[in-house]
Amino acid sequence: MSRPALSLITAALLLGGCTLAPDYRQPDSPVPATVGDAAAGADAVMLPGWQAMFPDPHLRQLITTALNNNRDLRLALLDVAEARAQYRIEGAALLPSISANADGTRQRLPADLSRTGDSTVQSQYGVNVGVASYELDLFGRVRSLKQSALESYLATEEARRSAHITLVAEVANAYLTLMADRESLRISRETLAAQQESVDLVQGRFDLGLGSELDLRQAQAALETARASQARFQRRVDADRNALAVLVGAPLPPLPGEDLDDPAVATLPDVPAGLPSSVLRLRPDIAGAEHALRAANANIGAARAAFFPRISLTGSAGSASAELSGLFESGSKAWSFSPSLSLPIFSGGRNRANLDVAEVRRDQNVARYEQAIQTAFQEVADALAARDSLSREEQAQSALVSATERSLTLAEARYREGADDYLAVLDARRNLLDARQQRVAVTLDKLTNRITLYRALGGGEQARDATLIGEVAAPRRDTPRG
Repeated sequence: MSRPALSLITAALLLGGCTLAPDYRQPDSPVPATVGDAAAGADAVMLPGWQAMFPDPHLRQLITTALNNNRDLRLALLDVAEARAQYRIEGAALLPSISANADGTRQRLPADLSRTGDSTVQSQYGVNVGVASYELDLFGRVRSLKQSALESYLATEEARRSAHITLVAEVANAYLTLMADRESLRISRETLAAQQESVDLVQGRFDLGLGSELDLRQAQAALETARASQARFQRRVDADRNALAVLVGAPLPPLPGEDLDDPAVATLPDVPAGLPSSVLRLRPDIAGAEHALRAANANIGAARAAFFPRISLTGSAGSASAELSGLFESGSKAWSFSPSLSLPIFSGGRNRANLDVAEVRRDQNVARYEQAIQTAFQEVADALAARDSLSREEQAQSALVSATERSLTLAEARYREGADDYLAVLDARRNLLDARQQRVAVTLDKLTNRITLYRALGGGEQARDATLIGEVAAPRRDTPRG
């Protein structure tokens, strides 16, 4: 290749950082500065990773298995690999593609086509190293496309992280739901056993002529109701196990007989009520939306560059000879250099329309980014608002269980003494069953609320034990411009 050609390529490689993309500016946050009770806020919050978030070893084992086997997460990882490869493809366009070629040709010409009037056999052999149609990125078109591919890759990585967090939260919620329904099943079994004792008691009183047949039939009806309730909760437990097995992606190991009141299940870390809304920017969906916005911003640079000339270089250097043995002899040197210039003059408005599309897509991504922040703010605010009320509701429900237990004891004593009919016992037992089941539901809501808050704040980093979510990293510098 000639020295001028090499000089042009070298100069092009040195023109790094030139782009016509507009300066990126992070949109202003469309939500208040704080989320929750500002008076209780903190400048920084340590949100534990999922290993520390869930102290129950059985739950941690299930989450680990799910992260290894879940098909949705596997697809997310493959999407990341695809985006990474696409970024490498776009980045490769910034460098010339150099290839080595060797070719040979033997051709027989008939006599009527030969200048000498005799048939001839011609041979040509060549070996060369060349550059095929390398575009000088003087106006940053290729560089903008590379930047767009990079941001798309980073957005896909955030989608992978979001899928990771979602899977952890879904497994935890499914596990807690299974624990709650198993506790409800245990309560229904205890109720069935107590109701059977009541039937035996009423039957004995009826046989002695101390009770009415109405009392007996009411007790038997309550017994069958308890039996149906037990079957219903057994069906829910079986469905919970199936749902959890699908999330885990493998057969479930034997699970202990613990319930929601066990410390390993009920102890979930908490966060302060007041948080700076800047923590929301670290959620993977918001970070991904910003990367998508950056990609759209870079595409504007590629669309602008289409209005300017495109210079491409094609060249080769090597050896050529009519004889194979003469390829590397003196005088066989051969080279070619073919620059080309393409200047858009008239395209029917295509370039202007492409630029308009790129700018509209940038504006669409701004709206999506702001919408993601608003959704995140609402999710966190709702979770924080529900947390205190759920704790108070759980305390009230526990007090209600104690009161209804005492009411049942008194009703049963009055029935045995003949001071009241069996209807009072039925009402008291029904109220106790409802209170116990409702306490299980409220406890489940309280625990799943913490998981919801954990997920809403963008927790679940697998690679570290804790994530500092209250301090937002400094804005990344954009690519230098020429």
